[in-house]
Amino acid sequence: MSDLNKLTIAEARDALRKGDTTSVELTEACLTQIEGAGALGAFVHKTPEIALEQARAADARIKSGDAPAMCGIPLGIKDLFCTKGVPSQAASGILEGFKPEYESTVTQNLFDAGSVMLGKLNMDEFAMGSSNETSVYGNAVNPWKVDDRQLTPGGSSGGSAAAVAADLCLAATGTDTGGSIRQPAAFTGIVGLKPTYGRCSRWGVVAFASSLDQAGPMTKSVRDAAIMLGAMAGHDPKDSTSADLAVPDFEALLTGDIKGKKIGIPAEYRMEGMPAEIEKLWHDGAEMLRAAGAEIVDISLPHTKYALPAYYVIAPAEASSNLARYDGVRYGHRAKLAQGDGITEMYEKTRAEGFGHEVQRRVMIGTYVLSAGFYDAYYNRARKVRALIKRDFDEVFAKGIDAILTPATPSAAFGLGEMAEADPVQMYLNDVFTVTVNLAGLPGISVPAGLSAEGLPLGLQLIGRPWEEGDLLNSAYALEQAAGFVSKPEKWW
Repeated sequence: MSDLNKLTIAEARDALRKGDTTSVELTEACLTQIEGAGALGAFVHKTPEIALEQARAADARIKSGDAPAMCGIPLGIKDLFCTKGVPSQAASGILEGFKPEYESTVTQNLFDAGSVMLGKLNMDEFAMGSSNETSVYGNAVNPWKVDDRQLTPGGSSGGSAAAVAADLCLAATGTDTGGSIRQPAAFTGIVGLKPTYGRCSRWGVVAFASSLDQAGPMTKSVRDAAIMLGAMAGHDPKDSTSADLAVPDFEALLTGDIKGKKIGIPAEYRMEGMPAEIEKLWHDGAEMLRAAGAEIVDISLPHTKYALPAYYVIAPAEASSNLARYDGVRYGHRAKLAQGDGITEMYEKTRAEGFGHEVQRRVMIGTYVLSAGFYDAYYNRARKVRALIKRDFDEVFAKGIDAILTPATPSAAFGLGEMAEADPVQMYLNDVFTVTVNLAGLPGISVPAGLSAEGLPLGLQLIGRPWEEGDLLNSAYALEQAAGFVSKPEKWW
């Protein structure tokens, strides 16, 4: 078989079981592609020895007949996941040299299922960013290109998106705090699933905002997302927010039959100044679902307009608390001290050197909104708004809506350097369609559904009921089938 790295998880699983290929061959094909793709900046730590050892073990399992669906599948792992004995830096200078003595629950679940780790993937520092430009490693680059413009793969899971879109791995792990799986998936023409908060364990995932963070799969198809989520998910007693719920066979629920399902179209997502091509994509997506037998219903989520400001109070507040532990005392970077410097100077210099500008900005915002005199005015008010946003969704689902269709992003991928430092608020607006899902703890998925006028991928988002990832994946599967998106970036790297 040629072009093994281009296979989907489902195709590779079937080929492995038939004996048409081996995990070692799959892994070697991906490692070869990774070596030739340095220009994408996707992989920041390569682990070929670990990968080949895991691949040999997977082949032995397959031979013995003990082969879960993910057995032998080569993956990229976002640098936010702690991986035992392998650098896990969250793309930050402050975690320089950190090699955990433990494995995150999600990666352990994947390895227990026989998956293969090709290496660690680039991302925005501490998952704070929408363009992968805040990474200490330098930015990842979108495999899609217009003329000579280098485009962002999105963020924070930009390395994951770039690696999957460029066929450097069969799939990748991502994390989503305000859209960090779904936005890069939309920008690179892949599928990105953010599960219900609590479906996947957060243990061993470097924390950004603990009430919002959620791990999920980034894949080449909806079927692959269903297969991979089944391996990632599960109750974890080490994570107090992990749900003690059985994990369904998500793949078995992919019938493509959505007859009679009610799909909501929220009026509040029609933003002023929305590009015509995004509006058209959204309309076309609704018509595709209607043609597949779904009922399209206009709905209202009245507190949507407050979601972005509420998110950018809550997330930095939680980040300022979570990042207080990085002080140069126990692990990671420690600043060189001058004669007479004390513990306070060590903290200040270490954090000033170790954190990038965006992380510093969010830590300062978070500390401000939690400070005496401002806690009620900002943080407490944002929490109340969050409750109202969740209530909007609860009321819509109580009226029989099965899923909600929205655009995934307000535009196609933009050029690197076009937004980053010049206007951080403009960058934050990239999350306008995605943050509500995190604030309400709901599952959401981005499905590639068309191309922009410039020939760049555009994604549609489906939002589901809590814990109904199976139903959501089936609706996404129907949308994927109808959209028929098969475009791939032309290789330039």
